[in-house]
Amino acid sequence: MSRLRVFHDSDGSEPLRTLSRHAEIADELGKVGVRFERWEASQPVAPGASQDDVIAAYRSDIDRLMREEGYQAVDVVSLNPDNPDRAAFRAKFLNEHTHAEDEVRFFVAGRGLFTLHVGEKIYEVLCERGDLIGVPDGTRHWFDMSEEPYFIAIRLFTNPSGWVAQFTGDDIAQRFPRLESATNRAEFVS
Repeated sequence: MSRLRVFHDSDGSEPLRTLSRHAEIADELGKVGVRFERWEASQPVAPGASQDDVIAAYRSDIDRLMREEGYQAVDVVSLNPDNPDRAAFRAKFLNEHTHAEDEVRFFVAGRGLFTLHVGEKIYEVLCERGDLIGVPDGTRHWFDMSEEPYFIAIRLFTNPSGWVAQFTGDDIAQRFPRLESATNRAEFVS
């Protein structure tokens, strides 16, 4: 289940607020300019589907966002617990950073933890299958996929070069919760 926990940026031990209803999460994140939506596949997507098949299943939502926000490129990224480079991939995203463009991810399967640092608040967003998050450019954040990552995500970009981070040098991400490994994996939407 998707979840939003809000912390003060000085204390990662006790959330100020916890929300688990999608509409409430979307409303709370909307107040800080973050897009949070639910998407449904227009056609079945089988495990092992090609990037083209995954994109085709969500084409109408992808096209809508591309029109609304001017995104120029779309791709699909996936990571499994048996990937030998999973620790390096995880480490790449664990430190606070920003981007010169929005970071937009739709979770086709699996889950990930986006943590946003806005003003004096930390917004910890657990995204799961069916969730889209759009983090505005310049927003300080980090991402955790757990020690045993499992996700398939559609990414949208304004820069066709893709993901480029500017790290802040702040160690704040080390003081907040990490994503625990899942005991069972989410399956594709069918």
